[in-house]
Amino acid sequence: MRRVAVALVHHPVLDRQGAVVTTAVTNLDIHDIARSAHTFGVTDFFVIHPIAAQRELVSRIRTHWVEGSGARRIPDRKPAMEGVRIVETLGDASTALGTGTELWVTSAAEGGELAFAEARELLRADGSPVLLCFGTGWGLSPEVVALAAHRLPPIRSPRADGYNHLSVRAAAAIIFDRLLTE
Repeated sequence: MRRVAVALVHHPVLDRQGAVVTTAVTNLDIHDIARSAHTFGVTDFFVIHPIAAQRELVSRIRTHWVEGSGARRIPDRKPAMEGVRIVETLGDASTALGTGTELWVTSAAEGGELAFAEARELLRADGSPVLLCFGTGWGLSPEVVALAAHRLPPIRSPRADGYNHLSVRAAAAIIFDRLLTE
């Protein structure tokens, strides 16, 4: 089985008009994605942010749950939060995982997809680590998508009107389940 890590990208991502922006860290995203990642065996959860103050915020959240009063009050959260890694760029996360790391991206948009069944087969084989990237805001920028070795299919709504506006933390949990279990 290949090593699978996850990245929550705050830059470069899109706003609702399609401009490249930097989004703010959301406390709930850190907690929920860390717990989902740990549950499904993801080795590392990289929070990617170019702004030092935002990285410091994530560091304080992590420290609270790994070393502080949060670790004493709710010890079950500690192992998940220990997997949180704070880096400035997607390149930093890729470097931390090692040579040959493959970027896999997610998107709510249609097109260019690697089916989950095929993706599970690729993960079972020996190979380089995989860094599964999730975008904040309105999704990953085209420059990040262009770097990807694979793009996973969007989560499709069964609703007749096609409503599909999940939080990134909900989408991550669903994709972890589809990708890392049978």
